[in-house]
Amino acid sequence: MALFKQTMLGRQKYVKNEFQAYGLELAKELRDWKNRSLYIRLAKTDNRQVLETARAFVKDQTPGTIKTPYKLFMWKLKQLKNNS
Repeated sequence: MALFKQTMLGRQKYVKNEFQAYGLELAKELRDWKNRSLYIRLAKTDNRQVLETARAFVKDQTPGTIKTPYKLFMWKLKQLKNNS
């Protein structure tokens, strides 16, 4: 939660809601800044627990082995949505 507060303070001009801060942090973490609006929309519409599970899955992978963490995140997100 501290990261979200820091992001909101740093981007207070642009970020008005918590889901926007979460989406921006997700885009930053996945190194997919050009699709940040996608992550903001996911944060607004999708279940946060499912997003956190997919995010944790990407974080648990060995660093350096994944060239495109955003693809792995989307794959895991799709898999979690299909299972539920």
